[in-house]
Amino acid sequence: MMSPKPAISEDRLVRSSPIRPAPLQVIHILGNSMRIWSVYSLYRYVSTQEESIVAFIFTCLVPAAIIFLVLQKPWKGRALPNSQVVPTVVNGGIMALYYVLWGKGLLTCGPLLALLGEYAGAVLGVLSAALFGRNVNFFKKVAGLAAMLLSYYLLSNGWATRTSFPLNSFVAEDELPTKAVGMKEMVVPLTAGILSALRRVIARRISLKNQLKRRLHAITIASATCFLFPVAMWDTILGSASDSIVKFQFPSWAYVSTILFGIVLVFYIDNLAEERLHIVFSSPRHLMATSCCIILMEILYGFDFSVFGFLLCTAILGFGIYQATSLDRSKRGAPLESQELSNGTFHTGLPVTSLPS
Repeated sequence: MMSPKPAISEDRLVRSSPIRPAPLQVIHILGNSMRIWSVYSLYRYVSTQEESIVAFIFTCLVPAAIIFLVLQKPWKGRALPNSQVVPTVVNGGIMALYYVLWGKGLLTCGPLLALLGEYAGAVLGVLSAALFGRNVNFFKKVAGLAAMLLSYYLLSNGWATRTSFPLNSFVAEDELPTKAVGMKEMVVPLTAGILSALRRVIARRISLKNQLKRRLHAITIASATCFLFPVAMWDTILGSASDSIVKFQFPSWAYVSTILFGIVLVFYIDNLAEERLHIVFSSPRHLMATSCCIILMEILYGFDFSVFGFLLCTAILGFGIYQATSLDRSKRGAPLESQELSNGTFHTGLPVTSLPS
């Protein structure tokens, strides 16, 4: 008679569970790194060429939209209702406006501020918690929002640069400090970050099913391309040479990387992070991974960069995001459903209305 196998203890399961998503975390970090690399490549290319960045992004959206349509085939399968198609098309208009502001912010503020400006979408978490949240500590939300604004203020004043960081004493006397961007210019990437979070909210509200979300995203990209077409043509006529679109047709690393990594791959990586790793975009954990990639890119590209100043600003920003988007627990040992998605953890029973960004 065979003896029964010993039951696996609960402690052993808890200890072994973090090992399972390790390959997925590696994929998430690599995908995020490739996307950030594409942003730096795009900035280096556009800043050295007299070309329109909005028209460049448009020419990248055209093949990306084709790729999504071919992969997802939204016209096949169960017909999509108008209650989902119409908000998806509207979301494409929001995405087009996001790309316009993000491109302008990239040229004006540089890749570092453009990437960190995307985390301004956590402001939606403050608004949603203040308007719809229950048992919300309003002063905690205000403190988190103040920390976020302080971080962006320090970044706009050059605290992430080696020559402008006030605590840096290793700057040569004949070395001129980098010109500060200023909060007025930072409004553009910050607004783009809020729009990016808004389109994510709309995409989640429309569908919770991952397969349907991909089909709708193909429609969103296609509609964003259509909305961006007149803006790109107008921006090209006003600010660029007449043959700039002809130059875009020649493949380059900035062009290919923006399509593959900056538009196509990042969508699947973000879905992987949300569905399997339980990490949303506007979260301290996502910010930490992005900061590591930014440090590597700033050093590799040889920009004026202060590691200590950058870490100080991102630490303040991460603290602000955590305070502004986290929900209070009614009592010690509250269930996991009461935690906010921005903290990097969520449960399948979490209501959709609690998603901040």
